[in-house]
Amino acid sequence: MHGNNSFTKHLIFRCIATRLCVIFSSLFFVISCSSGDGSSSEKKDPTEDTQAEEQDVNQDNNTNNNENSNGLNANMPPSTNFNLATWNISIPIDEDNNNKADTVKENELNNGFTNDNYFYTAADGGMVFKCPIDGFKTSENTKYTRTELREMLRAGNTNIDTQGVTKNNWVFGSAPQQDITNAGGYDGELHATLAVNHVTTTGDDDQVGRVIIGQIHANDDEPLRIYYRKLPNNTLGSIYIAHEENAAAETYYDLIGSRSKSAANPEDGIALDEKFSYSVKVTGNNMWVTINRDGKDAIEQFVDMTNSGYDVGGQYMYFKAGVYNQNNTGTATDYVQATFYSLESGHSE
Repeated sequence: MHGNNSFTKHLIFRCIATRLCVIFSSLFFVISCSSGDGSSSEKKDPTEDTQAEEQDVNQDNNTNNNENSNGLNANMPPSTNFNLATWNISIPIDEDNNNKADTVKENELNNGFTNDNYFYTAADGGMVFKCPIDGFKTSENTKYTRTELREMLRAGNTNIDTQGVTKNNWVFGSAPQQDITNAGGYDGELHATLAVNHVTTTGDDDQVGRVIIGQIHANDDEPLRIYYRKLPNNTLGSIYIAHEENAAAETYYDLIGSRSKSAANPEDGIALDEKFSYSVKVTGNNMWVTINRDGKDAIEQFVDMTNSGYDVGGQYMYFKAGVYNQNNTGTATDYVQATFYSLESGHSE
């Protein structure tokens, strides 16, 4: 009896095991089929992945082709490549019919403004400033035309007055404390990399070939003007600066070559289309102007402004950059042009 019970149990176990094998085999078959059907319905042409990868590479190449080594994109307006939020620009046209050069305010300038003739992006991504001799001027007292940025610290806030010791302008750190408090900043630095592409070749000897490429402007005077000048018979140009005292005389400093209208070709001058940089630093009554070129020593000029009269109350400052044509005697279509590759300014607060 005991043996029959063992046999019966063994038979039962075999039946259970057999049923389990059938169940697991069926499950495996279903899962395998389902997996196979899914793969079949989503199967792609193997060339699709390759084509997508090639498209990504082509897009990257197109982006790289439009950007130079400084990351400037030739297909974008200047305000995409440069931060122009705290600048406006004057250009020598009069579309609003007020007999003065038009000024494009900060928000419009920083929202993609370009002008095909005077302010646009170069093929290498640089920011081009061009200005002919004949054109509208910024005021009746101005002798020359310009395509020039003017620093506007208010950054589009038209509730802040443009002129005066306001949050739109800055003062020297040597100014009265009340002015430092009321201004948009004190002391300052301006850094630019550029190439002068063209200067005037016609006109009076004392004007031909000269252009201002950077400034510090005060109420009525200019604590700093940075000049580039290349005479028609020279292959290289000179760099010099002017410091104008408040309502007084001005002093010139030659940094590279000479500002003379009969200057010989400067031995270490700067050619048209040659990139160089200028830096301006003002701390209190001290000012430094530095010229830098690749592979050459920096050239620095210090100016002591202790007796220049800008440390009194009510004197306010703003940087300018671009091209300020210094010739009004040449052919009407003769022009100056410069391309900027970097432009930065800053102040203490």
